[in-house]
Amino acid sequence: MAVTRRPTRRDVIRGAAVVAAAALARPALAQGAPRIAVIGGGFGGAACARALRRLNAKLQVTLIEPNKTFTACPFSNEVIAGLRELSAQQFTYDKVAADGITVAAQAATKVDAQARIIVLADGATLSYDRLVLAPGIDMRFDALSGYDEAAAEKMPHAWKAGAQTLLLRKQLEAMDDGGLVVIAVPAAPLRCPPAPYERASLIAHYLKAEKPKSKILVLDAKDNYSQQKLFEKAWAELYPGMIERIALSQGGRVTSIDPATNEIVTDFGNYTAAVANVIPPQRAGRIAEIAGAADHTGWCPIDPVSFASKLVPNIHVIGDAAIAGGIPKSASAAAAQGRASAAAIVSSLAGKAPETPRLDGACYNTVAPGYAFSLKGIYQPKEDQYAEADVTTSPVDAPREVRQREADQALDWFRTITGDAFG
Repeated sequence: MAVTRRPTRRDVIRGAAVVAAAALARPALAQGAPRIAVIGGGFGGAACARALRRLNAKLQVTLIEPNKTFTACPFSNEVIAGLRELSAQQFTYDKVAADGITVAAQAATKVDAQARIIVLADGATLSYDRLVLAPGIDMRFDALSGYDEAAAEKMPHAWKAGAQTLLLRKQLEAMDDGGLVVIAVPAAPLRCPPAPYERASLIAHYLKAEKPKSKILVLDAKDNYSQQKLFEKAWAELYPGMIERIALSQGGRVTSIDPATNEIVTDFGNYTAAVANVIPPQRAGRIAEIAGAADHTGWCPIDPVSFASKLVPNIHVIGDAAIAGGIPKSASAAAAQGRASAAAIVSSLAGKAPETPRLDGACYNTVAPGYAFSLKGIYQPKEDQYAEADVTTSPVDAPREVRQREADQALDWFRTITGDAFG
């Protein structure tokens, strides 16, 4: 016959300690379906939210994004050159919501990582079990003397697609023939490293047709850049004498600007622009710093397998905001990271180790209608960072039919990546 006894106070304390230890040993989840919040509705955030629901339809997924319409950066340089309308870059979150994802049209203003609570702009709060930060970039307006948000209304950066894109386009249209367009390019890291040179190319296409006496000056805080030989060959072929680039070692680094006079000052000289496109240094979107996920560089260190923050528990960081080694800050990379982080989160919640991701990415650069080239890569974690596993770029001496084919492929790529995220 079994003998029972009444629990003592010591038994109760010991039992409570065992329960507490067990709770620390496993992810602390709320009762019911796990709650996953994603801050940022760009390519990375939207791809992550949709992948989470596809991998586990029971997850409660909330996408936090203040803009009801997403404006894509890829192909926005064509908007600046008058080859495309901004509306072709814009996508709603209707189909994201149709996947069973709650879309909160609010800005996140605070993250309490210890309590796992997000505060929204209207004061509402949202609890989470896991948080994915996909905030993109913010401009470091304090990094360039004379340049701030007010100056950007006179000398646009156009590095976030939307109103700034149209402002730069209008300035080019209003410029007299013979004017000088200056593009100031910051040092790495920056969003979409080849994009300033694509922009110079497409502005040159516009000027060649409409204002052929005008010139473009690229003031660069780098000596070398991605696909440089391809751009230089295209410039010599399509726009001879129109584009001049001053590299870092030649005095191309911009040190200050004066929006009142459109003057741009470099290490070795001063330049007065008719139209100035000043792209300042960048950092992870502000909410990453607020959440404690950004380090002294302004970017977010991550575990490359799970995309988990190295600074804050239960937070993952993807896209442009993350320090991801050899994988570039691009739309393709952000979308691939979104899908990979979703898989890692679902595995973790199931008590399984995430698989090592193998991410693919593509970057297309258009230098004229029907003339494009690309860089395509496979990236894998290596020594706590991402490294190139296999990268191919377009041949420098390819015939024009190859350039036309890549221009067609670029459009197909854009339709695919926007469809995956928003379609």
